[in-house]
Amino acid sequence: MRYFEKAAILSGVGISRIGRRTGIPGLELTLEAVQAAISDAGLTPGDIDGIATLGDTAAAEVTAALHLAAVDCTSGFDTGGLLTPVMSACRAVAEGRARHVLVYRTVQMIGGSVPTSASAADAPRPPLARIVDSPADGDRPAIGPMDDVADLVAAHAYSAANWLALNCRRHMELYGTTKEQLGWLAINSRRNAALNPLAVYREPMTMADYLAARPVSSPFGLLDCDVPVDGSIAVVVSAADYAADCPHRPVAVEAIGGSNGAGGWFHRPDYPKMASVDAAAQMWSRTDLKPTDIDIAELYDGFTFLTIAWLEALGICGDGEGGPFVEGATRIARDGALPLNTYGGQLSAGRMHGYWVLHEACLQLRGQAGERQVPRRPEVAVIGVGGGPIAGCMVLTC
Repeated sequence: MRYFEKAAILSGVGISRIGRRTGIPGLELTLEAVQAAISDAGLTPGDIDGIATLGDTAAAEVTAALHLAAVDCTSGFDTGGLLTPVMSACRAVAEGRARHVLVYRTVQMIGGSVPTSASAADAPRPPLARIVDSPADGDRPAIGPMDDVADLVAAHAYSAANWLALNCRRHMELYGTTKEQLGWLAINSRRNAALNPLAVYREPMTMADYLAARPVSSPFGLLDCDVPVDGSIAVVVSAADYAADCPHRPVAVEAIGGSNGAGGWFHRPDYPKMASVDAAAQMWSRTDLKPTDIDIAELYDGFTFLTIAWLEALGICGDGEGGPFVEGATRIARDGALPLNTYGGQLSAGRMHGYWVLHEACLQLRGQAGERQVPRRPEVAVIGVGGGPIAGCMVLTC
C-alpha cells in the first residue's frame, strides 16, 4: 500500500523574528515567516493554491495580504494533533486538491488568539478535542483528549505542568527515572541553543543551575518548562513531482502518525504512557524504516519528561530506558549517536508548538543548519509533537 504522504514533499521553510514580549503584531510575524517559506521553495505567492494553519493568525488575513487564491486545506487528517495542518496539507497535494500548500503557526505571548481570561471550560480546544466514538465502560463514551480536563481542574490541577508532572512522577516510581536525567535534556537543549542565533536563551546552563531552579509542579522546576515566545514558522508542502524544481534539496515525507487521544489525560490503561505511543505505532506501520534508521530526532519538549516519553514511544529505547538514554547528554549531543533537539528545543529556543522541530529537521536534512549542523548530514529524521492525549509524528527523509 502506498500512503498519501509519500506523494508530498516539504519544499520550503521560513521563520520570523523570535523574541519575548516583542509587541510585534501577529500578522507581521506571520508574513515574515510565510514569505520566507515561499521564497525558500522557489515559488511566488501566486503559486500557492492551498493554505492551512492551527487557528492563530487567520488564514483570511494571510490570503488577503499576499493576494492568494488559496483553498483552505486545514482539515483532512484529523488525528495529528498540533501537526494536523501539515498532515492535511500532505493529503491535499496527494489528492490533487492543491499543488503547493502554505502551512504556518504563529504564537504571541501577549495579544494572541486565545483570550487570557478564558476558563478551561471555555477555552478553544485543540484539533483532537472530540469524544472517541467507540464505547468503553458500558454505555459511557470513551474518554477523549480533553474530556477529563474538568476533573483535573476540580482537583486544583490548573495547568499542563500539573497534569504531566503526574505522568513523570509515575514514570519515576516505575523505572527509577531521576530528576538529574531530566536535567540532561535541559542542558543539551541549552548547549544547542547557544549555536542558534534565534534562540531566546543561549547562556550556559549547568546541572547546578538546573537543580536550583524554582519549583513549578514536582518534579518539574522552571527549567523543565518551555519558554513562551512571539514568533511564526511556515512550511510549504508541495506535490512530490515538484522535487526536481526545488532550489534546495527537497525533504520527503516518508510516514506520518497521529492519535485520537483515547483515554484523555489520565484514563489510559497503560498510564503513564500517552497518545505518543499510538501516534508512533501508526507512523511505523506506514513505512519500512525502523527506529534504528533514525539519524536525528527533533522531539517535543514542552516539559523535559515529554522528550523521554517520545523516545520510548518511538521505540528509540525501551520502556523505562529513556532516562538512562539521555543521561550525560553524550548520546543525544550533536556529535552523538542520536542528535536531539539541535535547535535548542522549546526549553531554550522557544515554544513554537512543535513547528520549530519541523523547521529544524528540514534544515538538518538539507545540510543548512549553520553552526549547529550535525557533523554527519542526516538522511532520516523523526519529529514528534505533543503531550498527554495530543500527539503527531513524522519520518522525513532527504
